Amino acid sequence: MDKALITQLGDELYEALVKRETVTPLSERHPDITIEDAYQIQQQMIARRLAAGERVVGKKIGVTSKVVMNMLNVHQPDFGWLLDGMVYNEGEAIPASTLIQPKAEGEIAFLMKKDLMGPGLTAADIVAATEGVMACFEIVDSRIKDWKIKIQDTVADNASCGVLVLGDRIVDPRKVDLATCGMVLEKNGEIVATGAGAAALGHPCNAMAWLANTLGRLGIGLKAGDIVLSGSLAALIPVTAGDSLRVSIGGIGGCSVRFS
Repeated sequence: MDKALITQLGDELYEALVKRETVTPLSERHPDITIEDAYQIQQQMIARRLAAGERVVGKKIGVTSKVVMNMLNVHQPDFGWLLDGMVYNEGEAIPASTLIQPKAEGEIAFLMKKDLMGPGLTAADIVAATEGVMACFEIVDSRIKDWKIKIQDTVADNASCGVLVLGDRIVDPRKVDLATCGMVLEKNGEIVATGAGAAALGHPCNAMAWLANTLGRLGIGLKAGDIVLSGSLAALIPVTAGDSLRVSIGGIGGCSVRFS
């Protein structure tokens, strides 16, 4: 895919974000699009956001659990960039009108205390470089019409990132079993999903190592102070205005979000 088309598609996704509109799947219009093309399109979309005044605060890993892979028919992880304009405080209302077709994910967020550069990193390296972990919500959103995505579509669309909310408690990752910790997700007072840390590629630190090593091969590192979302622990939950959600993760804590 030539540079002009990559720029055009990145600009198209940025405009869709700003206007709260969807576009026809890129993979449908350009059947020969590669994952490498998609990451370059993602970079153009992010460059537009940075030029508009946002700044990078971390990364996200997408499509780490089998249930999400099956829901989206996407069968490998991907990554995207977290920007300061995506972050909401716990308890702060998120206007549903700022999103297009949002779905909520309960996740474990990592706060990095050291820089890390792959490849060759292990789960132990991740733990050693982590300040703490938190319960969080990622509200994924897609600029692709009706969520009809292939891996190239979601990658180009910044891994379908929308906004995020971090819990108000941070825990040393050495003091909790991140594989077996259970997650309960409630929507409007009813349990709608359960999961465990192992849903994220067998262990959240496996997902983190995948990210660090994938980024490292691209010459990108994780930075001290980065927030990293390690992937959904259960199915995606559609949300609309008026919904309230809470996620609780054993040994880590909880996080709440509401939509106005």
